[in-house]
Amino acid sequence: MSQTVYESRIASLPLIARGKVRDIYSVNEQQMLIVTTDRLSAFDVILPDPIPDKGRVLTAVSSFWFERLAHIVPNHLTGIDPESVVKGEEERAQVRGRSVVVKRLKPLPVEAVVRGYIIGSGWKDYQKTGAVCGIPLPAGLKMAQKLPQPLFTPSTKAEQGAHDENIDFATVEKILGKALAEQVRDVTLRFYGEASDYAASRGIIIADTKFEFGLDGNGRLHLIDEALTPDSSRFWPADEYREGISPPSFDKQIVRDYLETLDWNKKAPGPKLPPEIIAKTTAKYREAYERLSGRKLD
Repeated sequence: MSQTVYESRIASLPLIARGKVRDIYSVNEQQMLIVTTDRLSAFDVILPDPIPDKGRVLTAVSSFWFERLAHIVPNHLTGIDPESVVKGEEERAQVRGRSVVVKRLKPLPVEAVVRGYIIGSGWKDYQKTGAVCGIPLPAGLKMAQKLPQPLFTPSTKAEQGAHDENIDFATVEKILGKALAEQVRDVTLRFYGEASDYAASRGIIIADTKFEFGLDGNGRLHLIDEALTPDSSRFWPADEYREGISPPSFDKQIVRDYLETLDWNKKAPGPKLPPEIIAKTTAKYREAYERLSGRKLD
């Protein structure tokens, strides 16, 4: 049975940061250890209950995509065994199956969001303005409809607890410079195209997703953070998809839907989750990996 990790405690390495889900430690000046915990955030609040296997699923799904997309641009993985950089069995158990040793890169201050279907905040934007993030769209689109072509709709990277803000491509050019902005856009759309085609062959629609990028010392672009996971993407089962409704998704939607039934102001501290909601969420995360990869998690 794998260990559930709400918060890692790696005393042998200096802690750099704790995010909503990931704990980051310094291995040396060139490398970091990223531990993906079983924490879950909803409405930008970290909830008090872990979701068993969530960290292992996110790590396995990301590793699957990093390998599959490595021919487009390199990624931050080093291939070093995480268990080799920590000390003692207790620390090795915490990192096992949920961690990666990565290159230290300079992260870009922009999230690369791509939308293939109109849903979520994009649908709300379209209903108000007829556009998504300032990009005009044809009239008469239905909720969850496939877009004529995927849209690159970048955003700023907000501090923890704050919301990302959508920005137009001209702003990305100001932040990154024209050449790098174009490279990020083109790579993002290529990732999405290849990943969507593959996922479709496994019965999954990738409605939208986001990527993060960093630069090495030579200015070479790398894919960092996570890739095409149920946390960074909206996955729909193709056999349950139809236009005009919000399809079920392979992520924490079960938790969001439950939280919407509560008298909670969506501010910390978050409410505890019933065991059946936790179990259903674990099952959805596992199913996403198993459908995509054709392999069992264990």
